[in-house]
Amino acid sequence: MLSRVANSLYWMARYLERAENVARILDVNLQLSLDFRSLDPVEVQNHWLPILDCTGDQDAFRAQHKHITAAAVTEFMVFDQQNPNSIVSSICQARENARTVRDQISVESWEQLNRLYLFAIAPAARHMWASSPSDFFNEVKSTSLLLIGLSETTHIHNEGWLFSQFGRFIERADKTSRILDVRTHTLPARGLPKTVNQTAALEWSAVLRSASAWDAFKTLYGADVHPRNVAGLLLFNEDFPRSIRVCVEQLNATLRRISGVAEGRYSNDAEKLAGRLTAELRFGTVEEVFAVGLHEYLDQLQAKLNTIGDAVFSIYISHAFNDSETAFVQQEEKQQQARIF
Repeated sequence: MLSRVANSLYWMARYLERAENVARILDVNLQLSLDFRSLDPVEVQNHWLPILDCTGDQDAFRAQHKHITAAAVTEFMVFDQQNPNSIVSSICQARENARTVRDQISVESWEQLNRLYLFAIAPAARHMWASSPSDFFNEVKSTSLLLIGLSETTHIHNEGWLFSQFGRFIERADKTSRILDVRTHTLPARGLPKTVNQTAALEWSAVLRSASAWDAFKTLYGADVHPRNVAGLLLFNEDFPRSIRVCVEQLNATLRRISGVAEGRYSNDAEKLAGRLTAELRFGTVEEVFAVGLHEYLDQLQAKLNTIGDAVFSIYISHAFNDSETAFVQQEEKQQQARIF
């Protein structure tokens, strides 16, 4: 498979996953902010600032906006095409990557992705947003999930498909870690909080909803929301499909399918790093996480995911281009990776 094709399929899947994750984060936190109608400007800023940090866009936002408000943050993270992590930007970039490898995806996938793209850039999206932000977010989320289903059922599961799977799972693992990190500023630097008041429980339930994990959490733990159990589900649960453990296991398995190397062995740095992180998540405990500090642990986890991603590009994509293509690819990668983390 051509490296450029693998690169485009990887980014197509990653941008779609990003759009869906940002839609869920904003939908939940916009609804949560309505429950705090009496928030003063400082409290509003404290609510939305972690959301900007979640996608690493605080500096870019402050360059354009003087004040942090719900309207400014949602406009920046939904429609602002100067923000490469906004929902509309992610959809546009997913569609552009798909266009360059049109022969590698099914007609059904292309039609749905193109439909989502045309919706996102059309006035109808603005009208829907103005009348019901939740309807807008549901359109993005449902189409993203439909595209995942179409990928599973209508694409040939060849190397290209595996690179798209890798992109999806590394993005999902990263965003789950960042969703979990949103409310860590309310926790002690190390150790568990002694009590969890009603406001904190509401905020941690929003973390679960942002990861589509509320129903799974209630099944396992009931409605008593505690940061320990939230972290346990989103980090280490072996059955919840959006837990970081499951995502890393999936990307680790994907890398081994690409190379043909069996579990327990490795043929390159990406497989070694992915296998090591898989083992850490399989045998890690919540107590160990909070002993280090949840925020510190998540920072280290995100750095490890970045390193795995860099290793994959070094092994499979960056080195495979000839000299005449190198400058183009480096420029393209610089643009696509800008402010991912």
